[in-house]
Amino acid sequence: MADIGGSRSGVTSGGEPEPSESLKAFGEVVKAFRKRAGLTQEEFAPLVRYSVPTIASIEQGRRFPPADFVERAEVVLDAFGAIRGAARHLSRRPGLAKWFRQWADLEAEAVSLYTYECRLVPGLLQTEAYARRLFENRLPPLGDDQVEDRLLARLERQLLLWQHPNTSYSFIVEEHLFRRQMGGPDVTRELIDQVLDIARLRNVEVQVMPVVRTGHAGMDGPMQLCESPNNRWLGYCEAQESGQLINDPKVVSMLQMRYARMRSQALSLEDSVSLLRQMRGAV
Repeated sequence: MADIGGSRSGVTSGGEPEPSESLKAFGEVVKAFRKRAGLTQEEFAPLVRYSVPTIASIEQGRRFPPADFVERAEVVLDAFGAIRGAARHLSRRPGLAKWFRQWADLEAEAVSLYTYECRLVPGLLQTEAYARRLFENRLPPLGDDQVEDRLLARLERQLLLWQHPNTSYSFIVEEHLFRRQMGGPDVTRELIDQVLDIARLRNVEVQVMPVVRTGHAGMDGPMQLCESPNNRWLGYCEAQESGQLINDPKVVSMLQMRYARMRSQALSLEDSVSLLRQMRGAV
């Protein structure tokens, strides 16, 4: 788990995942075993089911290798465990902004995770199409490899909902985020369908904050709260190009108080599902 010393820690900026020496070293290992096997990048690509540009990016240390690439490359190149071993020492988190990585570590170990969002649908609930549209609309523009890295990281994070059935997840999401129809009607319908599917999980609660609510306890902005395995609560707030991990008990207590009030101010679980179904039919 990441170090969380200090009253308020984790305030960083400059959010694009950067290349690292370990990525470059991993790329050299793959390239060496590929050449040892007598394969060109064009011959190697279909064997691991990735494109030639992706192979080139991985070998140049510009792209974090997906887990299935590591396994396929290990088998195809008969690498004696060297490729798997090199992958274990990669220091760059795939597709995660620098300021978010510390929270991602906590998120993966959480006993409880609470999320309120008013800017966009939370990453753990997003569809591939919705997330892709977000990344493609980023400024400054992202390259194709960067979009794919971020998309892969987001989709992998969502596995937490199914892989951690004993973790309690709560989401409070503003109604207007669905009514905006980012990406168009088809993307919105798919998004609502996915949120409804996730809301059926026993360990997940999804509530919608209705637009008719003239005010609520979350007006200061989005927030996340997590309970660690040792039952310690931490908070996280994110702004443009920065994120703040909060472990000051007084501040965390204040955020818990606000979140608890919002749960009573948002629609009930049943009414939230009903509204989502209504919006889905109207798209």
